[in-house]
Parts: sequence; structure tokens; C-alpha cells
Amino acid sequence: MQTANRLVLSGIVTKTPIRKVSPSGVPHCQFVLEHRSQQQEAGFNRQAWCRMPVVVSGQQSQALTHSITVGSNLRVSGFVSSHQGRNGLNKLVLHAEQIELIDSGD
Repeated sequence: MQTANRLVLSGIVTKTPIRKVSPSGVPHCQFVLEHRSQQQEAGFNRQAWCRMPVVVSGQQSQALTHSITVGSNLRVSGFVSSHQGRNGLNKLVLHAEQIELIDSGD
């Protein structure tokens, strides 16, 4: 039985993407996505805001990541997992499986 773990988040890239290759040769791209929206909760409007680290892994995804820069407007879908930082604190990271560039309309 597979347990659900899906997240779709849209937002603006706020940190310059970092591209690395793992020792096993897998390319990775990391960036931060900032989301802001207004949501309905219990009949009231609520301002929603978060910054989510995103990781894109694998050769087939890397062509798209080269067009991602600070200010890019994206919709990212994938799964979340906990990563431990150098400071020992855990943070949720969105592992992107699909990335869509959103036209800002400018």
C-alpha cells in the first residue's frame, strides 16, 4: 500500500539556484520557492506564506532548471521529505517531479 505524499506549490524563486553533481553522478538543482496567497479557512480569509526549499534531481530534469533564475514564477509538484541541515535542524524539502514556468503576464 502506497501512502500519499504529494505537494503542489506555486511561487517565486528567491535564491539563485545551486547546481551540483552527486558522487554517483546524479545532477541536482536546489532553489527556494516563496509562496504567497489568500486562502479560505473556517469561512475567513487568511494570508498564507511560506518559503520552501526545492530539489530537482536527475538528468532529464536539468534542461528545464537552466532557465530558472531568481524571480522565476513556477508551479512545482512532487513529494516532501525531511532533510537535516548542518546545524542539526530538520526542514521539509520539496522534491520536484514536475516544474511549470508560469507566465507573469508582463
